[in-house]
Amino acid sequence: MRITEATESDADEIAALLGEVESYYGGPATPPPVEQVRAALFGPRPAATVLLAREGEQVLGMASYTCLWPAAGADVSLYMKELFVREAARRRGVADALMNAVAEAGRAVGCSRLEWTADTDNQAALDFYAARGNKRNEGKVFYRQPL
Repeated sequence: MRITEATESDADEIAALLGEVESYYGGPATPPPVEQVRAALFGPRPAATVLLAREGEQVLGMASYTCLWPAAGADVSLYMKELFVREAARRRGVADALMNAVAEAGRAVGCSRLEWTADTDNQAALDFYAARGNKRNEGKVFYRQPL
């Protein structure tokens, strides 16, 4: 298995993965338009970076992240928005490898910490993060406002 940063030629595969993410959370398994993915990730102002876990030509999973500022003082933090492994590749170390690669990407650009959220009803994810030694941050509440 290798972890690579996605390129514009991966937009179709990323769209397919996002359809699988939607399905995992109970929505329709409909991928977003590839042009929307391409514009968000590879346009003039990329919204995020995507790492892909690959085995040969097969994509096993993905992680997406972006930098946030300020973190503490004037530090920069890395925010992981999505970590997803295809069902057939779960329990094979793919998520662990992706998280390690995201953390390394953060260190490489001088981030002081890695942050993410998890759904409270996603017990598999909560167990995975706990097994990695991560502690829940009970001091924060997550909000969302439509734009």
